[in-house]
Amino acid sequence: VPYISKVSGVPIIELATRTMLGEKLADLGYGTDLYKEPNIVAVKVPVFSTQKLPGVEVSLGPEMKSTGEVLGVGSNVHEALYKGFLGAGMILKKEKSRILATISDQDKAEFLELARELKGLGYDFVCTAGTAAYLNEAGIAAETIAKIKENESILELIKKSEVDLVINTPTKGRDANRDGFVIRRAAIEKNIGIITVLDTAKAIVEATKKYAHSAEIGKIGIYNMGK
Repeated sequence: VPYISKVSGVPIIELATRTMLGEKLADLGYGTDLYKEPNIVAVKVPVFSTQKLPGVEVSLGPEMKSTGEVLGVGSNVHEALYKGFLGAGMILKKEKSRILATISDQDKAEFLELARELKGLGYDFVCTAGTAAYLNEAGIAAETIAKIKENESILELIKKSEVDLVINTPTKGRDANRDGFVIRRAAIEKNIGIITVLDTAKAIVEATKKYAHSAEIGKIGIYNMGK
């Protein structure tokens, strides 16, 4: 309800309270049919606090894990998404210009175009063997790093904050003994962005390409509504 009120400009809670106290909805100045469509786009972005809960799986499932949300409001969906990601702390950083990518076989083909987009934004890739080979064969340069059971270097990379982002698509997400689970936990505990769904990564890249350097970005609001 707070989100709908902000986006529509209709004070829904006030109107509901007044009608419960006996006033007629038709007399409150907003009509009784569908309200006019606003000339803005709004996107709600969830906020997670999994870094505060040791041992908890980072990747998403059917259960609700968000501990708050951000409302990004803009003149189009990409602007709204960018502001939502910005408010949720999910926007792309570029301090090291490096992304650690470990992509499951079923997601590699979908990841390819996204990797090209990220290369175009100036990022380099460090990947486990399968992902690195796939990218290199496609003409996208990627550094290879050993899996955890072969070498601890991948964890050292995260612990020393030598990457800006981790993109990991889980295979068996809830198995705490698998490399993916350990990598995701290490990243979130170092406050490094972690993306486990490629649709989210695509949305962040598209929004960043369009609005990361826009002078207009501050003119429409970001609302943070933590639970």
